[in-house]
Amino acid sequence: MIVGVPRETATNERRVALVPSLVSALSAAGCEVLVETDAGTASGHPDSQYIEAGAKIASRAEVFAQAELILSVHGRDAAPEAGGKTVIGFLDPLGGPEAMKELSGGGATLLSMELMPRITRAQSMDALSSMAVLSGYQAVIQAALSLPRIFPMMMTAAGTVTPARVFVIGAGVAGLQAIATAKRLGAKVEAYDVRPAAAEQIESVGAKAVVLDLETGDSEDKGGYAKAQGEDFYERQRELLADVVSRSDVVITTAAIPGKPSPLLVTEDAVARMPKGGVIVDLAAERGGNCALSKADETVVVHGITIHGPTNLPSEVAMHASQMYAKNIVTFVQHLLKEGQLTLDLEDEITAGTLVARGGKVVHPRICELLGETPSAPPASEKPAEETPTEEPANG
Repeated sequence: MIVGVPRETATNERRVALVPSLVSALSAAGCEVLVETDAGTASGHPDSQYIEAGAKIASRAEVFAQAELILSVHGRDAAPEAGGKTVIGFLDPLGGPEAMKELSGGGATLLSMELMPRITRAQSMDALSSMAVLSGYQAVIQAALSLPRIFPMMMTAAGTVTPARVFVIGAGVAGLQAIATAKRLGAKVEAYDVRPAAAEQIESVGAKAVVLDLETGDSEDKGGYAKAQGEDFYERQRELLADVVSRSDVVITTAAIPGKPSPLLVTEDAVARMPKGGVIVDLAAERGGNCALSKADETVVVHGITIHGPTNLPSEVAMHASQMYAKNIVTFVQHLLKEGQLTLDLEDEITAGTLVARGGKVVHPRICELLGETPSAPPASEKPAEETPTEEPANG
């Protein structure tokens, strides 16, 4: 089977779906690898490295014409050129069900990395978590570069410098990495998550868990992720969070509900009360943001506070982001391969959970539900397993 790796075409995207060190893993599984010219250059992987690893360099047209399986970071960009081929990548199916319907019309079989089931045997394929780790790390680095003070306490001949105060909202994968990174830099870190069980995780990475006077018994779904709440709950939450935000030099927000607008947690009034020169990094900006003033892919200064709204921080550390993503996607491909051929066994929870479109139609039950459609019933032996909730947004 021929596996194709096209160059990413999304604006400012530097990642690549396959790194040279993992070409051998696909070759060992009976695959031939075609890589588009300069596909890995932006991430520090020149064509020569792919050739040395056993891959062939080809034009974009050749990759899409010859490959049976296309590996991509942004699957939505690759799908229109793939025709009836199989495409694996980030598709944002919950955020764009209509786009999935449109792409399915081209005949491509689409498998979404965002829909990877949250089960033990799929952990090594969980690309959302891999990218969230990097987003949490980069958010702190971005904040540190913008803040007009240093993070750690320093005792010098010129006096003592007090540590910066960092507040992280959301203790998922990105939030916990942000906490750990800020702590390593010497900041005084507090964190909050609507899920009561997260307090122990927050404290385990060195932060103080902020507890708000809220009823949170129904805040966690069966997959361990935060559930959307009513507006009365969010209004009270915003009021209580404002006091913590107002005493923080840096606020990093990571709260997101898959497929839904990001909950508004930081009001303009809370921003205005922060110490001047403060920084907010809103990792939920792509879906509206946790901060009322954040703008996706923009940096704004309001009330003396710098507010970043990045939507693709992993691309800023493209070498390691590509390495981690490629490991996830190659492990997934190995799972799908049977005797060197791609086999979609819908009795398997991982395959059924990630399959979005096949045969010109959207087949994933949850995406069909969002479209208001009834999913096409697979043969009795191919009924999909129960869907598992997804992680936080991959690129934020």
